[in-house]
Amino acid sequence: MEYSPNKMQQLLKNNNFAFKKGFGQNFIIDENTINNIINKSDIDNSTLVIEIGPGAGSLTYKLATVAQKVLCYEIDRRLENILETSLKGLDNIDIVFEDFLKVDLKKKLTEYNYDKLYVVANLPYYITTPIIIKFIEEEIDVDKIVVMVQKEVGNRFKANVGTKEYNSLTIFLNYYFDIKKIMDVSKNVFIPKPNVDSIVIELVKKKGFLVLKNKEFFFKLIKDSFKQKRKTIKNNLNNYDLNKVEEILVSHNYNLSSRAEQIPIDVFVDLANKLSD
Repeated sequence: MEYSPNKMQQLLKNNNFAFKKGFGQNFIIDENTINNIINKSDIDNSTLVIEIGPGAGSLTYKLATVAQKVLCYEIDRRLENILETSLKGLDNIDIVFEDFLKVDLKKKLTEYNYDKLYVVANLPYYITTPIIIKFIEEEIDVDKIVVMVQKEVGNRFKANVGTKEYNSLTIFLNYYFDIKKIMDVSKNVFIPKPNVDSIVIELVKKKGFLVLKNKEFFFKLIKDSFKQKRKTIKNNLNNYDLNKVEEILVSHNYNLSSRAEQIPIDVFVDLANKLSD
């Protein structure tokens, strides 16, 4: 079925579909927004696209017209008939009706041949962070992630050092990805209309990672440094060797009175490497 906002809304109505707040269901209905996401994602016929939460298939339909294959994960089986109708005639879409956070994605990906792996999705906002972390922790070699997220969350993902949004998650994600905002999105492009503003962000896999002697120690150090955000490094890292911490910080023009939000990722890397010796 050729996508149009009216057709999709009629399809939902015909199937007596009731949105479930617990699944974070806010479907995109605006074609311009969908086309913008597709155009800015730089997908071609060598790309396998993963979409989490296809909803009624509005974004899925457009993805399938440019990608080699679209692999969708949908938790809500009530959408089975709706997706079957809205995506009829497209043979390059696989839909798996499972909880994405519980699937063995690495095993599933062995079924496909592709040059590039992208994630393009209007993510359920309540599980945005766990979804992105799943790709990192399961070491899925994803080239690019283009996702619609809650504006406040997206701002934390791409925050600059020294801003109030900059936190341990910012550093964690920016260790693996170059992150930027692609576009703002109005509440009016969704049904039902969400209570929060949205943005589309792009996470591109870094070409080279900063060298870490002990990755686990690094991320523990980050977490501890932001334990109480308004406290200084001296307070938050009082279980570490503060003399050594101070020596390293001073070499980068910081000190124990600095707060974690003032310290860039490369300084945290240096701290972790020297403290873990």
